[in-house]
Amino acid sequence: MIGYVTLGTNNLPRAAEFYDALAEHFGVGRMMEFDTFIAWGAMGGAPGIAATQPFDEQPATVGNGTMVALQVDSPEKVQAVYDTAIAKGGKDEGAPGPRGDDGFYAGYFRDLDGNKLNVFCMTAPAS
Repeated sequence: MIGYVTLGTNNLPRAAEFYDALAEHFGVGRMMEFDTFIAWGAMGGAPGIAATQPFDEQPATVGNGTMVALQVDSPEKVQAVYDTAIAKGGKDEGAPGPRGDDGFYAGYFRDLDGNKLNVFCMTAPAS
């Protein structure tokens, strides 16, 4: 149902560098690019993510309680995406690891504008 998620930024070039690095882990690049908007993903593929300067020309702000979850297929990829986010200046919001006993494995971080994301995979449930 979701085609893509858009996150606000106050510095598009800085956001572009951050998300270019994350996109590499998903085997995708920029699929749309305009002066105030860049989207990463594959046309017709899984939902993508975009960074944009707000249309109303007001400062971008962070949605309290809003989070984007990026799915990968292994705990190693969770770690790799999380490590890239932190290395590119993202802020730790919870190191990668299992959450609960149902096989949910995730790491949480904020991008350079303070937007919260996680990267996760499903593993075998704990017995």
